[in-house]
Amino acid sequence: MSCTFAVIPFQPINKWADAAKPSRAEVYTLSRARAHREATRSAASISSPSPLPSPPRRRLSPPRGLLCFVSAAEAGRGWAGVSARDREPGRLPLMEMEDSGRGVVGAGKRGVAETFSRLREQGKTAFIPFITAGDPDLATTSKALKILDSCGSDVIELGVPYSDPLADGPVIQAAATRALKKGATFDSVIAMLKGVIPELSCPIVIFTYYNPILKRGVSNFMAIIKQAGVHGLVVPDLPLEETALLRNEAVMHGIELVLLTTPTTPTERMKEIAKASEGFIYLVSSVGVTGARSNVNLRVEYLLQEIKKVTDKPVAVGFGISTPEHVKQIAGWGADGVIIGSAIVRQLGEAASPEEGLKRVEEYAKNMKAAMP
Repeated sequence: MSCTFAVIPFQPINKWADAAKPSRAEVYTLSRARAHREATRSAASISSPSPLPSPPRRRLSPPRGLLCFVSAAEAGRGWAGVSARDREPGRLPLMEMEDSGRGVVGAGKRGVAETFSRLREQGKTAFIPFITAGDPDLATTSKALKILDSCGSDVIELGVPYSDPLADGPVIQAAATRALKKGATFDSVIAMLKGVIPELSCPIVIFTYYNPILKRGVSNFMAIIKQAGVHGLVVPDLPLEETALLRNEAVMHGIELVLLTTPTTPTERMKEIAKASEGFIYLVSSVGVTGARSNVNLRVEYLLQEIKKVTDKPVAVGFGISTPEHVKQIAGWGADGVIIGSAIVRQLGEAASPEEGLKRVEEYAKNMKAAMP
């Protein structure tokens, strides 16, 4: 059983909620007097005819804000009709509260782990394209996300441009440089995502280095990406030993923190990474930076087997994958997902115009999706 609700960014409240989804739009809160008045006004704005009920004492852990339960009709529209002064109009993502009390962004939209679970039941492999935000510009990125979604992407990984991308190869580094020169920032990327995510059917995982997170504060960063509708997060330059705070805040905010393991990761360390990773486990196929390669590292098959001995969490393989043959080979080895980055980024980077780049992305994505089992 799950409850659909929306969060009005406001102030910390007593987080109590009904255990069952209401049949009509209602707001439950035990916050301060002002918060209660706002909740009442919000309830009236979405035509809840009855007074606020007294919710049963069931402790949940949603993000900070007023909890606004909404009807199935409101959930279907994607937004709750809450007080306009408490939010930017049209920019309040719905969320789901699971029985565990864990919030998941985007009512009606599957999270990363749930997407993999559904695909596993169907015997399918996840198609996970990667693009760099802001290359060649954010308007094109928004269009590219929609195209990738329409081409059947199961999850989309979006790189936030950064000036010192240590894990990235020349193609993605060049894309980040172009994006930064065009003025792309973390804040502008988030603003773009707030506009486009409601139009997507697949979850978004953002790829960012740790410095932008540290700059804003871990909790604040998680709240920002949560409100934008992001489901998952990859931070390639943070070692396992330093992820405790990040993992705790990710859980608190309903963000699935994906951890990476490599061909040189010791077995015991790989087990710890597999245990801590959420959404899926990111298996880096080769030593070094990102970038298309002519052949897939044959050690990937062994690594997949080793990981699957210790966990049933999905494993997605990335770095160096660029052809339908690579996809078929990796899927045949038992990978739950295939991540394709540099080869897609190149379609945009080498195009004579944004329009041509989008056409190239669409054609390439369709070909790679068709190769997925």
